[in-house]
Amino acid sequence: MEAKRRALVRREPEPEPSMVAHAPPLAASYNDWIRPLLDAVDKLRNLMVMKEGIQLPTIVVLGDQSSGKSSVLESLTGISLPRGQGICTRVPLIMQLQHRRPADSPELHLKFNGKIVNVDDEDHVSDAIVSATDEIAGSGKGISNAPLTLVVKKDGVPDLTMVDLPGITRVPVLGQPKNIYKQISEMIMEYIRPEESIILNVVSATADFPTCESVRMSQMVDRTGRRTLAVVTKADKDPEDLQEKVTADDVNIGLGYVCVRNRIGDESYEEARLEEAKLFEMHPHLCKIDKSIVGVPVLAQKLMQIQATIMAKCLPNIVKKINDKLNANVAKLNRMPKNLSSVEEAMMAFVQILGSAKESLRKVLLGR
Repeated sequence: MEAKRRALVRREPEPEPSMVAHAPPLAASYNDWIRPLLDAVDKLRNLMVMKEGIQLPTIVVLGDQSSGKSSVLESLTGISLPRGQGICTRVPLIMQLQHRRPADSPELHLKFNGKIVNVDDEDHVSDAIVSATDEIAGSGKGISNAPLTLVVKKDGVPDLTMVDLPGITRVPVLGQPKNIYKQISEMIMEYIRPEESIILNVVSATADFPTCESVRMSQMVDRTGRRTLAVVTKADKDPEDLQEKVTADDVNIGLGYVCVRNRIGDESYEEARLEEAKLFEMHPHLCKIDKSIVGVPVLAQKLMQIQATIMAKCLPNIVKKINDKLNANVAKLNRMPKNLSSVEEAMMAFVQILGSAKESLRKVLLGR
């Protein structure tokens, strides 16, 4: 009787993946200790210490045009970004994401050209970015190196700071400069060359990875791939060969791959993540891919872990470089003439200068 009861228990069906009620959260439990490190780096970025030759740990997002880069960033932020034909990102877009408690109201604003523009609704972010980009780079189709910062503070987003760069295109469209490829390439190389940069390379599952221009560029500065993570988009468009592509790793992606499904049509971000989870659970080919490398939540988790590691590694050296710069500048300041607040002080300083000049002249004449 007991054996029969156990047999009946074993035959009970497992729950179907479609019964999952909630999409996996993007924000991780260790956000609280990542946040202070990230705030420190963001403050240094706002102070433009990189212009002083002090490189900051940065996640740099690049990909060929139409690789699905915007879709990946939308999935991480839960906010729609500019879409359309041609280059959608025309300036370096610094995305500062900060998780907030559900009870707190979202906070959205843009920073560019020394000013802050508040955005009152998530649906208006895309238009605000377009307007700010036009102000920075002009209303045409050219690009600019001047950055635009998007600050997103809301429930559910991962604590991340990323720099999104223009999609790589070789052929200029009407209205673009003829050397658009050269301009984009130089901008990308400027951001990915520093050893402190983590390269988030977005490639489409339908593409041949070794022929992707973004892969070629990242290999130029990170040949072993030790600071490159690849995101494979549009997993549902070419599912048969995807497992072989990400396991063969013909292009040296040292930090590994994460495969994702792009949001389709009018799907909400919650619905898109549920559909993504079902796709990688039930598709006859995609279900064979290791679950540790599929899905937007996995991508968010990996990025936060990588970001925390690189920040912990780089911050001591950054502090040293800042102190060295500070001490050098203080020394220069101390060598400058003191501020003279009266005629008497000016006369005394003048007499001292004359005395020094006379002493120097005397040594020259005496041959000393």
